[in-house]
Amino acid sequence: MTFDQPALTRWLAGPKVAGLPAPLLGGAAPALSFEFFPPRTEALETQLWACIRRLAPLRPRFVSVTYGASGSTQARTHDTVTRILAETALTPAAHLTCVGASRAEVDAVARRYWDAGVRHIVALRGDAPPGAAYAPHPEGYAFAADLVAGLRAIAPFEISVAAYPETHPAAASPDADLDNLKRKLDAGASRAITQYFFDTEVYLRFLDRAHAAGITAPIVPGIMPVSNFVQAAKFSAACGTSVPSWLARLFEGTEEDPEIRRMVAAVVAAEQVRLLQANGVDEFHFYTLNRPDLTYAIAHILGVRPAAA
Repeated sequence: MTFDQPALTRWLAGPKVAGLPAPLLGGAAPALSFEFFPPRTEALETQLWACIRRLAPLRPRFVSVTYGASGSTQARTHDTVTRILAETALTPAAHLTCVGASRAEVDAVARRYWDAGVRHIVALRGDAPPGAAYAPHPEGYAFAADLVAGLRAIAPFEISVAAYPETHPAAASPDADLDNLKRKLDAGASRAITQYFFDTEVYLRFLDRAHAAGITAPIVPGIMPVSNFVQAAKFSAACGTSVPSWLARLFEGTEEDPEIRRMVAAVVAAEQVRLLQANGVDEFHFYTLNRPDLTYAIAHILGVRPAAA
């Protein structure tokens, strides 16, 4: 599919039904999953659990909890995941990396998760601390594909891995990055979750390339609602995500108006999901940044409603 103008521009100019753009009316509600990060302070822990409780009634397929560089949040990730399992009806997925740890250490963490009842792992190579280059631990798993194979040898985990529609910044080339994704899936992962993106055509072209390479596993789009455009642009520059000029224009003049920012963010993310649904995609992973209201509003627009009491 070719997009000849930004999606939101077409959406605003498109046909209306009862005052609403037609793409947001009708159609099946998508399946969602949510990502959280573990808290560093007591105040942030309170914020995290407010976020979890706010989004839990939407019945996501699973919720994932991130892992810091070099395993820096290992204990907090484990505590958050096991608490989700114990205190909610949600299905937690624990991020697990292989950077900075031996195989024995990583395997021990995985076994602890399995013994605690956690059945889903998001297996990642992991990033080195800021300013340092990645180097495999001399006694560790070198890359994510090796980690996936190691997890499969421990227990029949459900395993998700990362995919990069705009190519991982450290990859030698887009084809090399795609080959790496295939190795991870061939090693036993059941799905890939993408880095977030704003240009929908980027994901669709990546999906075509993946299918042409023989990848048949689901590649779930990662969606990041933009609560703060300036911060999102800086983070995107660091991780290799392009920021379209039309997105920058939409947020112009909203720096001192958080309510308008939230409205724009909700419309952009909801339309992104609807465009992907129109192309046959029915599952989405939301990076919540532990801020639930924007994600909740987008889910509402998309027809996802809380479970009945």
